[in-house]
Amino acid sequence: MRYRSPAYEVIPVPLEKIRPNVYNPNAVAPPEMKLLYESILADGYTMPIVCYRDREKDEYIIVDGFHRYRIMLEHPDIYERERGMLPVSVIDKPIDERMASTIRHNRARGSHSVDLMSNIVKELHDLGRSDEWISRHLGMDQDEILRLKQITGLAELFRDVKFGRAWKPVEPEEEE
Repeated sequence: MRYRSPAYEVIPVPLEKIRPNVYNPNAVAPPEMKLLYESILADGYTMPIVCYRDREKDEYIIVDGFHRYRIMLEHPDIYERERGMLPVSVIDKPIDERMASTIRHNRARGSHSVDLMSNIVKELHDLGRSDEWISRHLGMDQDEILRLKQITGLAELFRDVKFGRAWKPVEPEEEE
């Protein structure tokens, strides 16, 4: 029998049948949760959550995707739009392998390259997107956008910014 990845058999599961696992060490900060909500609001669920099916209890235990689950749980607009169903990919493994899978999923997400993020901010700026638009759609605060702009070059990215004069230089002969 040929192996078939679980992603080819995604099923809709009622939110009420899904339970978090008790061992996930992953935590997501509020700004990233807000961005995840915005992402699901704008793009829908583009990735299923991964669950183990407990047939005896008729429940699905989350292996990966707890925060996507939380979005539906905490946001009635998403729940209603999705009709209370979450896309689920089922794996059938014992608890030790599910725990290892949870950690692999968490650690495999990687991190963003500062240089690449700086280039994205520059490109969005070049396309006419405001800092407010970038902040809202990329989940960044103004300080982070400023730091990323500084990496790609101050002069070009701040050409349209009007700066006030904070001080006026005093010539040595004016001091006397």
